[in-house]
Amino acid sequence: MAILAYGINHLTAPVELRERISMPEEVLPQFLRGIRAAVPSLSEVAILSTCNRTELYCALDPQDENRVHSWLAESRPVTLDELASAGYRHWDQDAARHLIRVASGLDSQVLGEPQILGQVKTAYDIARAEGHLGPALNLLSQVTLQTAKRVRTDTDIGRNPVSVASTAVLLARQIFSELASKTVLLVGAGETISLVADHLLAQGVTQLAVANRTLGNAEVLASHIRGEAMQLSDIPSRLAAFDIVISSTGSTLPIIGKGAVEAAIRQRRRRPIFMVDLAVPRDIEPEVGELPDVYLYSVDDLSAIVEENTRARSEAARAAQDLVEEGARQYLRELRAHEGQSLLRQFRERANAIAGLELERARQELARGASAEEVLDQLTRSLTNKLIHQPTVAIRNATAEGHHDLLDYLKSLYEL
Repeated sequence: MAILAYGINHLTAPVELRERISMPEEVLPQFLRGIRAAVPSLSEVAILSTCNRTELYCALDPQDENRVHSWLAESRPVTLDELASAGYRHWDQDAARHLIRVASGLDSQVLGEPQILGQVKTAYDIARAEGHLGPALNLLSQVTLQTAKRVRTDTDIGRNPVSVASTAVLLARQIFSELASKTVLLVGAGETISLVADHLLAQGVTQLAVANRTLGNAEVLASHIRGEAMQLSDIPSRLAAFDIVISSTGSTLPIIGKGAVEAAIRQRRRRPIFMVDLAVPRDIEPEVGELPDVYLYSVDDLSAIVEENTRARSEAARAAQDLVEEGARQYLRELRAHEGQSLLRQFRERANAIAGLELERARQELARGASAEEVLDQLTRSLTNKLIHQPTVAIRNATAEGHHDLLDYLKSLYEL
């Protein structure tokens, strides 16, 4: 049996193809049963399917690799030609190295992103619960999770945010030590503002409002974050109530002007406002940044921070790669040790069988009245001869055929 990692990801396939191959978590048990039935030699399998990748991890006969491709093409709306152009495959130690890189966030679209570690764990937990993991993939999952956790704790791979959404929240934390108690106004209701909202919720922020040109869209996001919805026209009269304002809309003209912010500052009695403008064109007039007690950051400011953090993560990734290689070697060592246990068991069973036969012969001799000393002497000679017979034959043959490497190994094995 060999270990195969086969799949597609954001580097090899467009989103349209990834969507067609994707396997929702709730139906993974069905797909796991399907591939087990379709590939005769496949004894273990786990499926990792996220927005950026779908990967199969299988223990199978290498000759059945094409059956995996065929099953995937039959199970999902994808052709064999599409799989051939977008698919990749890794075997054994390379498969272990790949999975460790994936779980560590080194193979992610956002380098070092933390969510993938939990997704890998969930994928293997589902396969385990459904009875599709055996010794090889159980070992692979254990080594992978252990190594990925080391990558996250021993390197800086995930310590510096590399998205404008997470960077905006990080800057807010630096200005307000008690971020959870602050009031936040989110202007816009698109993907970027949704990501900002998720990061704020993760920091314990509960006082949130969403302002948008279309009130219905604001209400959808507000319900998700348990906040308040309002229209853009409400901002000037409500602005003083917010400690933090983060804006990202598609407006061609500024939404928040200098005059509105000046009025809000007066009402706040010089309590600072932290403002982040993620829009292009800008939502907040640049002159707002000249006002006292206003901390205004543009998307360019945040992009510079993201670029620097990305460089820091790239440096951390080089250190993380050493841990990945160590993990891959550990997997191979432990897999070989596990495979060797079967041989050791056979070796011990054979020796015990020989000993059992000789002991029974000795008991029969004693029952017939033979001298105990003679029986013990014969037992010792017979056991010795039978236990060393095979090594003796091997040494003779190696000597006769000039296999000096085998002779050196036997000397080391028996400490000769």
